[in-house]
Amino acid sequence: MAASAKYIGKGSGTLALDDSVFTERFHGPLVHEAVRAELAARRRGTASTQTRGEVSMTGAKAWRQKGTGRARVGALSSPTRTGGGVAFGPKPRGYTVKVNRKARRRALRAALSVHAERGSIAGIDPSGFDAPSTRAAVEALASLDGDGRVLVVLTDGEENCVKSFRNIRDVSVMHADAVGVADVIGHARLVISEAALARLTEKAASK
Repeated sequence: MAASAKYIGKGSGTLALDDSVFTERFHGPLVHEAVRAELAARRRGTASTQTRGEVSMTGAKAWRQKGTGRARVGALSSPTRTGGGVAFGPKPRGYTVKVNRKARRRALRAALSVHAERGSIAGIDPSGFDAPSTRAAVEALASLDGDGRVLVVLTDGEENCVKSFRNIRDVSVMHADAVGVADVIGHARLVISEAALARLTEKAASK
């Protein structure tokens, strides 16, 4: 029997889920790899510190080598001194981790299948939002089963629906093209439009 998701809000009927995408066996290590790669790719990698050779500091010794009774000391730019450079500090770098396309798609299918198995997917009909209405969005979510954060997935031409959901606490609104494994597995419930489901299914399909 094909899996399906019920509509919330003004929508009626059910949203058919493609068995080739929503019945994938869960593979923990693969999902972890994909999530790790996605989260790493979101890091800007702009953190930067100055080494002892880069700080603006005099090159003179702090005091003369002998005769002071104190330990000998060299440059003030030493990492051990206040105002000195940083030893082994961060420098701008990229955090990208490569994940094969087939592996990434399988991980996305596995994440979506978890929601299908739990019954935590629901459909939304964007045509029911003639104008942005947070109240209507809250009422629609009230009929959603379960607890936890909600990911609302929409696509082009559904701006009124986007504006209706985007200011609700614990609700994330994303375009179908931007949704990744980390987003799907990181939310307890998934609300999706028919057009966004088609796009997400196409992204996750095995090729």
